[in-house]
Formats: sequence, C-alpha cells, structure tokens
Amino acid sequence: MMQPLFEHRLELAGFETRALELEGSGPPLLLLHGFADSADTWRMLLDRLGRADRRAVALDLPGFGTADQLGADKPILAQLTGFAAAAVQHYAPDGGALVCGNSLGGCLSLLLAQRSGLKLAGVVPVAPAGLEMARWFMLIEREPVLRTLLASPLPVPAAALQRIVLEIYKRLAFHHPETIEPFVGRAFASHFRDRRTTARILGAGRMMLPELRDPFDLERIHCPVQLIWGDHDSMVFQGGAQRVLDSVLDSQLTLIEDCGHCPQIEAADRLAELLLEFPAPLVQAA
Repeated sequence: MMQPLFEHRLELAGFETRALELEGSGPPLLLLHGFADSADTWRMLLDRLGRADRRAVALDLPGFGTADQLGADKPILAQLTGFAAAAVQHYAPDGGALVCGNSLGGCLSLLLAQRSGLKLAGVVPVAPAGLEMARWFMLIEREPVLRTLLASPLPVPAAALQRIVLEIYKRLAFHHPETIEPFVGRAFASHFRDRRTTARILGAGRMMLPELRDPFDLERIHCPVQLIWGDHDSMVFQGGAQRVLDSVLDSQLTLIEDCGHCPQIEAADRLAELLLEFPAPLVQAA
C-alpha cells in the first residue's frame, strides 16, 4: 500500500516548523536535513518509504526552510539538538524512534544518541558533520561569485542569486550533478529568497564552525549506529567515521558507490534499503 505524504505545520521546543509526514508501519523514522537545506531534500526517499508502508517524518530545522529562526546569541547546536529531541519525544513518546540525518542532521543524530532517556532504536548519520572538520561551509564562503553578489551595493535579483546558489549546491553536493532532477535544485535554492536571507544563513554557518570542532562524547552512545557515506563525498571527510567505529560497539559503516554528499537524492533507492533493514530486529518486530 502506497502511503500518501502529508505536509503540515507544528510547534516543537518553541519553534514552529513544517513537517512532511508518512503514516505507515514500523517505529517512527525521523529525517533531519543538512545545513541550509530543508525537509524537501527527503522527498525522493519519502516516496520510496511510502511505497514500503514505512512510517516517517521529515522536518525543517529551525533557521532553515520555512521554520522559525534560531534564537540570537545562543549556541546553535544546542538549539537544534533540543528541537530534534522534542521531535523524537513528540513522535515516539514511548521510545523506539530511528533518526537519520544528513550532514548537519547527521551530527544531530549522533548528539541525540548521546542523550539518556530518548530510548532510540538507532541512528543513521549520513556523512555527518563534526567528526572531522566539515569543509562544506568553507567551500561555500570562498565561492567568488557569491561573495561578489553579497558584497554588491546594487540590488540583486532573486533569480540571479538563486541561480548561483543552485550551481554551488549541485557542484558540491553531488557526484553526478547533471543527473539531479530539476525540482531538487529548485527546492533548495527557493529558500535563498534575497541577499539578507542568504547572509543570515551563511552567518549561522560561521557561528556554528567552532561548535562543530568537537561536539561529541561518543562513549555515551549505546544504541545501534549505521554510518553511511557516498564514496565520492567532497564536502565531509569519510575518515571521521573511524572515531565512531572505535567508540561505539554496535556501529558499522556503509559506503554507497558512485555517490556524493546527499545519498537521499543521488542514491534514494539504496538509502531506503539500508533504512528499511536497520535495525533489523526492531523493524521486523513492528
């Protein structure tokens, strides 16, 4: 049975946000996007999960997409982790949720796994930031055309700004950018509405960099961890996975061949398979 996808708004941890939600079977699967992205990045994966009758929800993180803005002068990771923890408690008050996050969202999934009391079924960090210094923000900030547009005293048409953002996104996030469906790029770029919004997003990334240098206490993780990386990821170093494998007894790494930083888009079928199989005993018992 193909489950329909519902889009609605809700409030979590004091932030209003947007949810893309599938009803279905199995423990709730919470999907957390990366920096400057939105819940829309999971639409292709949600299509696969809906065909498998799998319960899942993707959320806009505070500060991104259509969610409320982050609190000023407060640590960003703490705000985002508190939001994600509230989402887990909302969708799985009795425990058993599975959390999958890409990039920044992958970092949040590991931070959630460190928290006692959430009773997670497991976490699936996909190319998580924070294990080795993530390069995504430095690569974006150094883009000369974007820097010129943001520094220009003249008005910048939204279409021109979004076109530049889209080209940067496709070049950095994917191994085969020419194969990416147009709606994927349009959804990502649409949130860069103007120069002020773009500067705010980049400013949040700049503030987060020190927080991402060593955010984890991996020895506190006691739920299963399935790390996933595209084997051609040019934004986050694969080598950081070894820290998790060395620290978490129930952990493993899967590399997806011929894939860049966003397997939920470039390898949605394979990522869906991995999520539906993990953690096998809990999914099969549902």
